[in-house]
Amino acid sequence: MATGEELRIFEESRPRLLRIAYLMLGSLAEAEDVVQDAWLRWSKADREDVHNPMAFLSRTVTRLCLDRMKSARARRESYVGSWLPEPLIELTGPGEDEPEDITLTLMMALERLSPLERAAFLLHDVFDMPFEEVSKAIGREAAACRQLASRARAHVRSQRPRYPVSDEEGEAIARAFFMASASGDVGQLQALLAENVVAYSDGGGKRKTHTNPVYGRDRVVRMLAGLASKFGALTPRWVWSVRIDGLPGYIAYDHWGNLQTMALVIENGRIIAYYTVRNPDKLTHVERLIDKPNEARLR
Repeated sequence: MATGEELRIFEESRPRLLRIAYLMLGSLAEAEDVVQDAWLRWSKADREDVHNPMAFLSRTVTRLCLDRMKSARARRESYVGSWLPEPLIELTGPGEDEPEDITLTLMMALERLSPLERAAFLLHDVFDMPFEEVSKAIGREAAACRQLASRARAHVRSQRPRYPVSDEEGEAIARAFFMASASGDVGQLQALLAENVVAYSDGGGKRKTHTNPVYGRDRVVRMLAGLASKFGALTPRWVWSVRIDGLPGYIAYDHWGNLQTMALVIENGRIIAYYTVRNPDKLTHVERLIDKPNEARLR
C-alpha cells in the first residue's frame, strides 16, 4: 500500500503524466485511465528499484499508452468520418513548465507517425527526456530512439505555429466567425476565411456533420451559408471563448442544439483551418466545464 509521501509524489506528477498520455492517445478519457493504471503500478512498485520517481512514472505511462495505441489505431480505421483528438480546454497555462507549442494541428501530424516515432518525439523533444531514458521507456536502443525522433521531427516541423495569435485577436476572430456562421453572412465569411481554408468536423457517426474535410473558401462558405439558411429558426448559441489544444476557439451549441467545440488556425488575420468536434463521447468533460465555468482551466 502506498504511503502518504508516495501519494504526494504521484499527485505532483499527475499533470505531466496526464499530458504525456493525452498527447500520445489524443483522448482525455483514455489518458485518465492510463494515469490511473500507472498509479496502481506505482503503489505496488518495489521502492528499491525506483531511483527516479518521475522517470519511472513517465516510462510506465508511455508503455501503457503504446499498448493502447494498437487497439486505438484499429478503432480509428473504422471510425465514421474524420477523427479529431478529444478537445482539451487549456490543459496548461502561462507560467507553467509544460510547452505551449503543442497545438491541435501538430497533434494531427503526430497521428501520422508510428507509435514509437510519436513516443520518441514527445518524450525527447517535448518533455526533454534524455535519449537514455527514452530508450528505457520504449524498449529501443538510444541510437534507434534518436533516429525515431529525427524522422518524427522532420515530419512535424512544418506544423509548429508560425504566426502566434494573441488571446485578444483569437477571441475577436472566433466570435466574428461564430456570428457570421450563425447568420450565414457570406461577405463576412469570405473576409474571415483564407482562400485555401480547410474545414474538419468530427461527429463520430453520432451527430450530423460532413464526413470528409471541406477544402477551399468557396465550398466552405457555401456549406456554412446553406446550414444557416436551412436551420435559420434554430439559432446556434454561444457559450464562451476558450483556447482548445493551444488554438483560439469557442464552445457553443449548434443548429440542432448539440454541444460542439470549434478550434481555429489563424494566419495573417484569416482562418486557414478549423476543427469542429460534435461527437458527444468526446465532449463529456466539456459539459462538466459548462456546469462549473470557474474550473474551465484543467490542471
